[in-house]
Amino acid sequence: MDLLAKLRASGTPFRLVTNTTSRSRRLLVERLRGYGFEVEAGEIFTASLAGVALARRLGYSRVAPFVPSAALEDMTELDLIGGSFGRPDDSQPTPPAAVIVGDLGEQWTYALLQEAFEYLMGGAALLALSRDRYWLQGNRLALDAGPFVAALEFATGTTASVAGKPSSAFFSAALDSLGIADPALAAMVGDDLWSDVQGAQGAGLQGWLVRTGKFREDVLRSSSVTPDRILPSIADLV
Repeated sequence: MDLLAKLRASGTPFRLVTNTTSRSRRLLVERLRGYGFEVEAGEIFTASLAGVALARRLGYSRVAPFVPSAALEDMTELDLIGGSFGRPDDSQPTPPAAVIVGDLGEQWTYALLQEAFEYLMGGAALLALSRDRYWLQGNRLALDAGPFVAALEFATGTTASVAGKPSSAFFSAALDSLGIADPALAAMVGDDLWSDVQGAQGAGLQGWLVRTGKFREDVLRSSSVTPDRILPSIADLV
């Protein structure tokens, strides 16, 4: 809360960016305000929004979403069919042009994976809202969307187009929303070595790592990723 106030007072533009698709942007605003963070919807940029933008840019209007139900709220611009939106019946014979995969987590079933597999084998494109390997769920690390994306890629021989972090398109879109043309003027601060730090560096930003959340010292030592800066926590940013 103090950090955001200081950023605003100093005139430093920022975006709160996330790969999570377990909540819509509206619900993220409500949750953050419940924690005492006064944020506006426009200050949050999510992988779900980036996924919609990517689908539209690639010309896919009819898509099968494999995302938590809350994320569907941010996908109303698309014609949704199948997946977590509901298996189509015989009255909807036109298959989806793309499959969108988010962090469905424990809601994944064999039937849903099979459904996504069938769409992809039928010619649908694969769009991934993230390739994150794992995230911190309570006090344990839990599988994120990346392993399920990789499974579908392996089974179908398809390569996913990634909408969220670590794709350069995600960071570019976030910077565009801030009116920043030169990525070298910005830094991504996060706890994920690959999606946050390496992804940002690949897009021309600085990648700053925080020693909180899912940060693990042994993972940092064994990785080939070198953060531009390491902070004890986000509170040490200002």
